[in-house]
Amino acid sequence: MLRAASLHYEVAGRALVRDVSLTVAPGEFLAVLGPNGAGKTTLLKLLAGEAAPHGGTVELGGRPLSQWRHAQRAQLRAVLPQESRLAFAFTALEVTLFGRYPHRAGALTRGDREIARAALATTDCAHLAARDFTTLSGGEKARVQLARVLAQLWEPCVIDGHRQARYLLLDEPTAALDLAHQHATLAAARRFAREQGDVAVLAVLHDLNLAAQYADRLLMLREGAVAATGTPAQVLTEPGIESVFGLPVRVLRHPDTGLPLVAARATPSVQLAV
Repeated sequence: MLRAASLHYEVAGRALVRDVSLTVAPGEFLAVLGPNGAGKTTLLKLLAGEAAPHGGTVELGGRPLSQWRHAQRAQLRAVLPQESRLAFAFTALEVTLFGRYPHRAGALTRGDREIARAALATTDCAHLAARDFTTLSGGEKARVQLARVLAQLWEPCVIDGHRQARYLLLDEPTAALDLAHQHATLAAARRFAREQGDVAVLAVLHDLNLAAQYADRLLMLREGAVAATGTPAQVLTEPGIESVFGLPVRVLRHPDTGLPLVAARATPSVQLAV
């Protein structure tokens, strides 16, 4: 599994992540929640190996992250950042194929192209395969980039003769998407983890209701530290949400699923500068 123990990270003497521990197991979807500046993206970068913690450890498959070679990390975990800039006129299919390069020492194969097309279909982008990526809308670009990371983890990974678990790390994957594609994206991520069996998903999300509907467990951050962790029903409580977000809420039960359904009771007391 993906395991972090007592992670700590500072910038200019300010702790962005403070004593954070977590685990996410294959087949599981963990959502990381919290207000702006809570440390969500920094935590994801530490888990991905894009930043080194000033304290604590990160392990993949029982081995410290630093002990995996960079090529192996790229085979084991795929990262979807908040924003992916691409200025060259690659097609959507070519962008998706970038996810296959960690698995190839030489040229891409017909199988790689089949995987890329299947990943595009999973994110409702099959019809965009031949389109110039730079001409796509923000939401279309986000879905193509999701297809890229799915293609990166599409098939079982065997390293040193042993099948390894794989890890999909998503930073606000629904931010640029319309309502239908928000649900489709998170449903696809959850289905990918459950059907593959050896894929774990960790996603940074802002929408508490989407997190409640699609994640198995939630981890809520406040000022870089863990404020709550557990199932959606355990984490999404009225006192807990008000304490972390400073917003009075009502937590109801979804009429169809019975899961927590969060609704604001009043406008925030914080005044935003205009």
